[in-house]
Amino acid sequence: MRLDDQEQSQNVEDRRGGGGGISVGRGSVGIGTLVIALAAGYFFGIDPSVILGLASNAPSSTTQGRPATRPPANDEMGVFVAKVLGSTESTWQAVFAEAGKRYQEPRLVLFSGATPTACGTGQSAMGPFYCPSDQKVYIDLSFYRDLRERFHAPGEFAQAYVIAHEVGHHVQNLLGISEKVHRAQQRSGNQAAANALSVRLELQADCFAGVWGHRADSMKKILEPGEAEQALTAASAIGDDRLQRQTRGQIVPESFTHGSSEQRVRWFKRGMESGDVRQCDTFSTAAL
Repeated sequence: MRLDDQEQSQNVEDRRGGGGGISVGRGSVGIGTLVIALAAGYFFGIDPSVILGLASNAPSSTTQGRPATRPPANDEMGVFVAKVLGSTESTWQAVFAEAGKRYQEPRLVLFSGATPTACGTGQSAMGPFYCPSDQKVYIDLSFYRDLRERFHAPGEFAQAYVIAHEVGHHVQNLLGISEKVHRAQQRSGNQAAANALSVRLELQADCFAGVWGHRADSMKKILEPGEAEQALTAASAIGDDRLQRQTRGQIVPESFTHGSSEQRVRWFKRGMESGDVRQCDTFSTAAL
């Protein structure tokens, strides 16, 4: 990726090596819930906020009053993440401005192992995730090693896609989409129906990631030839069907929470090819 001209976001918080380990008790999730979230996140790719259920709506006291620390200037991956986040900020500022709205930037937290969040304790085994309660994206950069080695999806644009997808969830949160889906899930009273809504939410975040890719490349020509395929490979690699086949040996569509590999690729491509958020309405189409 060509990011030399891209300014770094000022909204990156580096907690690596700064404590913030697992807390159990008031203001955090219990051991049982944490174990379930770990297993579901690692083996099935389920968004940890779905499992944790916003179990702790108040940030842990270990985060209160702690000054935000930015990644060191010589940290290559920290700089990369800050530049990708900066690119998403420029893109979504423009999109929101076109609609007469103001984009509220999220913060991105780098951590190692575990860290307290307003959605409970975040674990690296869960993979990257967005917490709507504190409007922060959380990522342990060791996930990029997994992306390359376990999921066979190498490349900088694949890494950027991961960040753009989680920022897509932030956009959904700002637009009120996430809350509407959450209420609909509660009303459904049916796990399969709730899962189906989760799939539509996740596929829209994939489409929003594609919108970012299209617009960022149009504005600053950030992509090298062939790099768009890296994100498609990543989207395909973390489809529910592929993950379930790898971990369980069978596919259970009604348990999908993120969508199949084919669906994830299709919706990312839709955003990437159009650059138009209006093309990302996964809730009004019968065929995903």
